[in-house]
Amino acid sequence: MDIKEIQNLIKFVAKSGASEVKLEMDDIKITIRTGSESDTTIVQQMPMQAAPVMQQHIPAQAAAPAQEAAPAAATEDSKYITIKSPIIGTFYRKPSPDKPVFVEVGTDIKEGDVLCVIEAMKLFNEIESEISGKIVKVLVDDSSPVEFDQPLFLVDPS
Repeated sequence: MDIKEIQNLIKFVAKSGASEVKLEMDDIKITIRTGSESDTTIVQQMPMQAAPVMQQHIPAQAAAPAQEAAPAAATEDSKYITIKSPIIGTFYRKPSPDKPVFVEVGTDIKEGDVLCVIEAMKLFNEIESEISGKIVKVLVDDSSPVEFDQPLFLVDPS
């Protein structure tokens, strides 16, 4: 099972309204739990030795202040398109520490351009643009953890 299949499974479970789904295959064990207080995704790969467990937990208190500030920002940012994280991991603006960043504010991007990389389970996933436009704002600091569907960039499509 690759990252894309896991992402699609997480999206499907979130849309289905199921509270918990467990999937066990030969070399992988996945448990996805959703609830009103928090969303938890556990992905555990089991090679010859015990593998690390990746858990993400969002406290309900931390999410509330962000929701209050969103309506004011939404009116001025409504003309922009938000590029969101397709996976959970660590956000990097550069391909490596000694290289320049992929995109800056004001950079014109085309569909398929690499915007950043997100490290998940020791794999570096290039995040490509699905739209053309100009980067208006970078919403995440370099080397920061990101959640699934977290906004990363604002793009002006005009």
